[in-house]
Amino acid sequence: MGPSIWHILIVAIVIVLLFGTNRLPRAMEDLAKGIKSFKKGLSEDDKDKGAAGTKKTGTQKD
Repeated sequence: MGPSIWHILIVAIVIVLLFGTNRLPRAMEDLAKGIKSFKKGLSEDDKDKGAAGTKKTGTQKD
């Protein structure tokens, strides 16, 4: 059985009490920036692999 809505609500209240309302939005902003950076890195890696895989070296004769 997973956590109920009351468990989630209590955990959220404890987090707000511990970190305060000022630090929480900054933390979420930093988390979002990290996720965007991670996704950008993955897409750049895919582009690099795709470009390297489609390059042909030399000529082919049939």
